[in-house]
This record gives sequence, structure tokens and C-alpha cells, in this order.
Amino acid sequence: MPPFKSLRRRIVVAYLLFAAVASLFFAIIAAVAVEGIEVKLVDERLEEVAAWASPRQAGGLPVEMPAGLSFFHDAEIPQSLRGLPQGANEITVDGVDLHVLAGRDAAGDYVVVDHASAYEKIELVVYSMFAIGFAGFLVSSLMFGAFIGNSVVRPIMDLATAVQARRTDLPLQDSPDELGILARAFAARTTELTEVLDRERFFTGDVSHELRTPLTVISGAAEVIMAQAPGNPAIQAASERIYRAARDASDSITVLLRLARSPEQLEAAPVSMAALAAEECARSQPLLGAKPLSLRYAGGFDFLVTAPRELMIAAVGNLVRNACLYTLEGEVVVVLQDRSLFVEDTGPGLPPAARARVLHEAAPLGASGSGSSGTGLGLGLVQRICAYLGASLHYSERAGGGSVFEIRFP
Repeated sequence: MPPFKSLRRRIVVAYLLFAAVASLFFAIIAAVAVEGIEVKLVDERLEEVAAWASPRQAGGLPVEMPAGLSFFHDAEIPQSLRGLPQGANEITVDGVDLHVLAGRDAAGDYVVVDHASAYEKIELVVYSMFAIGFAGFLVSSLMFGAFIGNSVVRPIMDLATAVQARRTDLPLQDSPDELGILARAFAARTTELTEVLDRERFFTGDVSHELRTPLTVISGAAEVIMAQAPGNPAIQAASERIYRAARDASDSITVLLRLARSPEQLEAAPVSMAALAAEECARSQPLLGAKPLSLRYAGGFDFLVTAPRELMIAAVGNLVRNACLYTLEGEVVVVLQDRSLFVEDTGPGLPPAARARVLHEAAPLGASGSGSSGTGLGLGLVQRICAYLGASLHYSERAGGGSVFEIRFP
């Protein structure tokens, strides 16, 4: 999972953003307050001193200033303090910070100087404290956000781990909060899916068991007929077809039984795709009959697939047999390329309903018709086997007409 999309990371970032916005808001309030206090304590104090000293100076009375304050009028104003704009000023003279109030009365200009004000140092201390508080607030928010993120995410991860492990006793089911609701929903859904899978598995096993006996009887009867009618080609051909159909049905039952099991319960071994493709092409040769149709294995780069051999035979064999059955003339070609097996035919192509099913599209209304590679159990069985083995089934139209099926192995 990308770090930015992590729920834990989002919670931490949200707390940091909240801390930054809150700190900025309080910093603005603090700055306004500090400046307001400066006006109240320093500037207004100087204005009060000027309002008291200016009339006394004009009346020739002595002007005695408190310690740290000085009042200069007209020619008495030092050169460094002359020419200041009217009002309160903050200047530095010989490295000393001064608050100076410049004004004018009927007798001329005057200035009131505050030599002893430590307000600049107070401002520095106040702003430093706010900076330290801001940094501490961010660090605290980071730690608190990480704590909250872990507290929220850890139960979810524990629940996800339990679901992936297919445990029936999911955690948090007794919790009264939202996590408990989520855990109980997962538990109910898991139980429902388990029951559905069990019903499907039992159904497949029961049906397969019930079908094995009549299929065995049919196969035995077909063998007896083939043995007793060697001189009658019609009876011999019919009995061979019966025997072959019963054998194919029995193989399909075996495949369905294996698909009903979990993948880890099946024995898998490396299977040579070249040998398997050549074998299935040889087995399907009798299906061509008297049709002007050829079936050939065109070779290709061999590769190994680790899977149950019965499932591989069923997947490849169904595609080859369906192509032979539904293609009336031309050729059926099996070729290997880039860890993929291709089955090409020159038939009429897939009917719309089967095509939509293979391409995972909505079936068109009223879609019907026949086409190569079949539309029933065979193609659906190949799709199930591919999904079971982690492979994928792809379909495309062949240039010049026909179908191209590809089983792409990981």
C-alpha cells in the first residue's frame, strides 16, 4: 500500500494539519495582543507624559521626568532625534533601542524618550515561548496522531488478518462500537459463504458419486458391444462413440470433484505443455471423422506449468475437442508461445452469448446460434479451471474467420 494512502498516515497528517492551523490562529491572536499591549504600556504612557510636560515647558515651569524618561523641546532635541515623524517611533541610537514620541505644540517640536523600557526584551521572550509552544504542540500532535492511528488501524488489521486466515472466530465481535459492527458483518458474510461453498461441494460430490455407477455401466456395455460386433462397421462406430462419450463424462466428473477441493489439497507437479498439447491433439484426431478438416500441433517453445495434470488435460482437451467438433472444414492448430497455449480454428466463431460469457460482458438479448469452441459445459469448465490455476482464458477472432483461444499461464 502506498504510504500516502495508509489510514494511519492520514490520521497523523490530519492531526499535524490541525495543530499547524490552530497554532497559526493562536500566533496571530498573540501577535495582535502583544502589539496592543505595547501600545497600551508604552505609546499611551509617552503620550500622557507629553500631555503633562508640554504645558509646563510652555509656562516656564520645571519639568522633572521619572527615571528612564526624558523630555526635549525644540532646540534641546538631540540631533539624532530630530526629524522623526509625528507619533510613536522605535529607533536605535548607538546600539540602544529607544521608544520616542515626537510631537509639536505652540512653542515648537518636542520629543519624549523612554530609555529604560524593556518591552523589546519582553516581546522576544513572549515570541520565543510561543515558538517553543508551537514546536511542542506539533510534536505532541504527531505522537498523539500516531497513537490514535495505531489504536484505530490495529484492530482493523487484526480483523483483516483473521479473515485472510479463514478463521471462524473473528475478533472484535463483542465490541459495541463500529468495529464490532464491521466484525459481525464479516463473520456473518463468512459464515454464509462457507455454507454456500459447503453446499456446492457436497452437491458436486453427491452428483458425481451418483453418476459414476451408470457411466461405468454404459462404458462396460459399450466395450461388450465393440467386442461382439467387429464385423459391423455401423455398430462398431456407434459403440465407440458411446464409449468415448461415457469416458469424457467420467473425466469431467473427476475434474469437477477436483475443482470442489481447495487448491492446497491437490497434488501438483511440473507438466510439459508441449507433451500435453501433442497428446491432446493425438487424442482428438478421431473427432475429425470424414470432415475436410485437419488438426495439428504446430509446436513452439516448451514450458512447464506446476499444476494437477488432470486439470491441465481437461482445460487443453476441452478447447481442442470443441474446436474439432464445431469446425466443419479448414484446420485446427495448437501452438505454444510466451507461456501461452493457442488453439486456432477456421470455424464460424463464437455465438454472441458464449462470446459475452468469455469476455465477461453482458449477453445480448436474443443471442443464439452455434459457433466454434462450444457454448456449454466445455468452455465454462475451461474458464473455471483457468481461474482455479491462476491462469486466464482469452478469446479473439481469427483473421479470415474463426476463433483464437489463448490460455495464458502466470
